[in-house]
Amino acid sequence: MYAKEVTINNPTGLHARPATQLVREAEKYQSEIRIIKENMVINPKSIFNVLAAGLSQGIAITVEAEGTDEREAVDSLCRFIEDLKE
Repeated sequence: MYAKEVTINNPTGLHARPATQLVREAEKYQSEIRIIKENMVINPKSIFNVLAAGLSQGIAITVEAEGTDEREAVDSLCRFIEDLKE
């Protein structure tokens, strides 16, 4: 398993458009990926899970993955979240 913490900087958080983009990015990887927000476990390959999580600006989350491409998946999703400016 590989994990990293990242803070959501986007002023509007992960609303509909960036949430959809996050799901598309997560779906590229075979590893099982999870986003941890406090005690909530979110499946980033599910648009409903991502939107229901209320991932707003300033929230620190942990992105973790387990599988053959876990490092690539975590690094890519963290980079996506850090670079998001919409």
